[in-house]
Amino acid sequence: MSDEKTGTDAGTKTTGTGDKTEATESTSGGQRRMPAMSFDVARARTAVARVVWLVCALFALILAAAALLGALDANTGNELVKFIGDTSDKIDLGFFDLDNPIKDFDTKVDGIEDTKTTLFNYGIAAVVWLVIGRVADRVIRP
Repeated sequence: MSDEKTGTDAGTKTTGTGDKTEATESTSGGQRRMPAMSFDVARARTAVARVVWLVCALFALILAAAALLGALDANTGNELVKFIGDTSDKIDLGFFDLDNPIKDFDTKVDGIEDTKTTLFNYGIAAVVWLVIGRVADRVIRP
């Protein structure tokens, strides 16, 4: 009894044994062999995709925490607040920084414009990091 698997899908035929498969594609001039991904490569790409998604989600979490701490007017003398603020300044992609924000709220109430600006710009940056992470995950994953 053979351990070989054969399947067809829209003109593509795959045959293989064990962890490796080979694909052949029917063309007008004949069949062309395409190298197939081994199981180890697929597993490595999946692991890399997970790490990329995790890093992007961590960046989004740091930016969301910075927005929350800005809205709560947290004590900037605290080391954790300093760390989150400094890290968020580094990962805001340069477009969402608070020195030159995308949207600067110019309301006349003291402190509220800074809170709105922080929430808006860091919130958008967090969403952008989540989108970047998801797209990169889909591209990297087999």
